[in-house]
Amino acid sequence: QVQLVESGGGLVQAGGSLRLSCAASGSILSINSMGWYRQAPGKQRELVGIINSGGSTNYRDSVKDRFTVSTDSAKNTVYLQMNSLKPEDTAVYYCSMYVTVRPGMPPHDYWGQGTQVTVSS
Repeated sequence: QVQLVESGGGLVQAGGSLRLSCAASGSILSINSMGWYRQAPGKQRELVGIINSGGSTNYRDSVKDRFTVSTDSAKNTVYLQMNSLKPEDTAVYYCSMYVTVRPGMPPHDYWGQGTQVTVSS
């Protein structure tokens, strides 16, 4: 079993910064990709940014140049550095990792519990 635990959410004023962390534990053979998603009230969950095992990243247009996804592979941890935050960034943020737990088994996606980010104007 694989568990993802997030931390770092909170309340911040517009223009401020926050850093989210997500650490994976359990039976992990390899991690194919790590990413962050968010869901605002009444809206669908959307991709924020993702990084693959080769280090390539992809971001939604609205957060490019403001948010950065990075990893610490030794700690099975992914980070989301959020700068120049805007009220429209307010949402519950979820981390997700695509993990292989055993040789010969296909990878499976695992999710964190979510952390609230609120940006006040």
